[in-house]
Amino acid sequence: MMVDEGRPTAHELLSLPRLAPLVPMLYVAWTDGELSANELRALGEAARQQPWLDLRSNVVLARWLDPVLPPSPGELAVVKDHIRRTAEQLSHSSHQSLAELGAQLAQVISGSDGLPAPMPELSRALSQLEQTLGISGREAVRSLVPHAAPAPTHEGPTETTSFDPEALRAVLDRKYPEARQKVRAWLADPAFRYTSTRDTTAYRDQVFKWLKSMADQGLGHIAFPAGDETGADLGAFIAAFETLAFFDLSLVVKAGVHFGLFGASILFLGTEKHHREYLPKVASLELPGCFAMSELGHGSNVRDVETVARYDAESGNFVVHTPSDNARKEWIGNAARHGRMATVFAQLEVGGKALGVHALLVPLRDEAGRLLPGVRIEDCGEKMGLNGVDNGRIWFNHVRVPRENLLDRFGRVDEKGEYTSDIPGDSKRFFTMLGTLVAGRVSVACAALSAAKSGLTIAVRYAELRRQFGPVGAQEVRLLDHQTHQARLLKPLAKTYALDFALEHLVERYVKRTEEDAREVEALAAGLKAYATWHTTAVLQEAREACGGQGYLEANRLPALKADTDVFTTFEGDNTVLMQLVAKGLLTGYRQRFEDDRVFAVLRLLADRATEAVTDRNPFAARRTDSEHLRDGDFQLRVLRYREEDLLASVSRRLRKRLGAGVEAFEAFNQCQEHLLALAHAHVERLVLEQFLKGVAAVQEPGLKTVLGRLCDLYGLSCLESASGWFLEHGLLEGSKAKAIRKEVERLCAEVRPDAVALVDAFGIPDTSLAAPIGLGRLAP
Repeated sequence: MMVDEGRPTAHELLSLPRLAPLVPMLYVAWTDGELSANELRALGEAARQQPWLDLRSNVVLARWLDPVLPPSPGELAVVKDHIRRTAEQLSHSSHQSLAELGAQLAQVISGSDGLPAPMPELSRALSQLEQTLGISGREAVRSLVPHAAPAPTHEGPTETTSFDPEALRAVLDRKYPEARQKVRAWLADPAFRYTSTRDTTAYRDQVFKWLKSMADQGLGHIAFPAGDETGADLGAFIAAFETLAFFDLSLVVKAGVHFGLFGASILFLGTEKHHREYLPKVASLELPGCFAMSELGHGSNVRDVETVARYDAESGNFVVHTPSDNARKEWIGNAARHGRMATVFAQLEVGGKALGVHALLVPLRDEAGRLLPGVRIEDCGEKMGLNGVDNGRIWFNHVRVPRENLLDRFGRVDEKGEYTSDIPGDSKRFFTMLGTLVAGRVSVACAALSAAKSGLTIAVRYAELRRQFGPVGAQEVRLLDHQTHQARLLKPLAKTYALDFALEHLVERYVKRTEEDAREVEALAAGLKAYATWHTTAVLQEAREACGGQGYLEANRLPALKADTDVFTTFEGDNTVLMQLVAKGLLTGYRQRFEDDRVFAVLRLLADRATEAVTDRNPFAARRTDSEHLRDGDFQLRVLRYREEDLLASVSRRLRKRLGAGVEAFEAFNQCQEHLLALAHAHVERLVLEQFLKGVAAVQEPGLKTVLGRLCDLYGLSCLESASGWFLEHGLLEGSKAKAIRKEVERLCAEVRPDAVALVDAFGIPDTSLAAPIGLGRLAP
């Protein structure tokens, strides 16, 4: 058998006692498979500075750390066998790091070459070398010496939690705590327990019964206070809605349709006469309502709906009509069974003149639940989820409604049949009307995050309970102690916390919005609704997989959570469309603002401003890869802002080039849609990190600040890790720094792991609402 004369051998390494402390590290350095040539040289340089090495040892060490001639697999196998055989004499010792293992192995064979033992300086030096390696020493020791990981003596948490979950819950609930507590108290009632969803009719009746019970206890009056219905505390209602989303999501959606869409349309689009007549009935659920905006043929394109509301001056009525099957109202919640009135969006025609989309209140059923003349409704049928919501499709056949039923805050028809509006132009009036209904997107984003919290709570608690795999001869380890399991659950957990702070910011902006910043708030709601609901979909899939077969059982609720939230990415606005809205907002608005000669001035200004920002110093230029630098929130934020500004500048240039070449505005945007989506994502991601950093800075209690700071770093660095391809592609990031970011994410996951269960406990989800056996410390029967 031929041996490469230049390659290092196990014999020469193991024959030198002074190299014994380094043997475990040298083995792991080669078998880890992640160290670059520069890192190997750095390890060698650090090792050769240790005073106990003589000339011969240094020569052999240099051969073992030569990246050009690595040891063969056979030689490494001999080294591994040697480590295991020698470590048998340490079977009662605990080795938490490669440094500890190396120092103790050195003691076993010390004395033959004058190597002192014990030697505290040796352990300290080895610890510094282990940091140079940048890997999990504990995991490496477990793989090398199986019996070095003693079996736990109890089934409790593996480490002591660093904070009080109730104190963290108080931080998460600090806005509108009374509304949140009210809902938790309602959900504690034995009447609010999950029911079978297999009989759709019975399920829908149960959901309506739940909703009526909550209306009787004051849910509607949070949104529309008794005697002062227009003095709505919308922030409190959204908080109540968010908390309700810990329970059955069909109930949540039905409440959202009735109070949040039907009721809000009357509040924001109607005037005093509508408020006086209808809002008390909305609050009490005396008048169950629908929100009939979407049509089969147009989906998210509300501006081009085909339903017509033509004013008949002789009778003083509007005639609402569905001119084609494509114009039928589609996916209308509450329509198939319980709704008695709908806010219907239609093309208004007065005196033969088309005036754009307006909203009217159209009765659907009488008090006995019978359909009214001219109204046809069909059940949409069984759905992927949310079958407790009675979605229907509606046709109108020349249905007459009184003139007073026009929700006329922004456009009115008087007794003479004359139309007036304080807002000039159909387009501006249309977008003003839609902007008042942004509460739906805010509420959906918050409810989606609650569902993500439920899924993570189930998966994290199960991962603390369930054991799988482990060192030979030792007890299996908890799922949450596996590095991959930490990454798949704790990175989403950090993002969930980040979104909690970002959505709190959104609710505050929404509640305090003014006419001047309404468009900005609408874009913020669109972006965070998309980002949060996409996150929920991804989290619940990961949670289901992380729970294996147990996650597939209906009893453990993950299938229902997945099915019920899947539609969140497309209702209240398709996410892709919403993100385009965000991008266009960053480019100073919608398509209409690019249809005149001002477009060139606008885009030139944007391009110049963004280019100035991009020419600032590359935030990646510094080659620091230490933890202190990587965990600097300002560094993380600057990097994300840099990407956003670069994308803004480049898409501005692309659009200006096309428009300058005579390409029509819509087509120019169409050709840049992927670029626009990347810009929107970068913008929202930066905003979320920004709000998380502000939230952490506001926390006073040191323990909470520390754990939230770790989560914030984990979210920020995870964003950089996921976007490393873009940064590498643009020459902004070196491979060594990308690797350092990835390793720092792994370290943060390991640091967050002891607090994982406490972090999900802090969500404050009632056990009766969570209801999953594996999320309550036991397996499903």
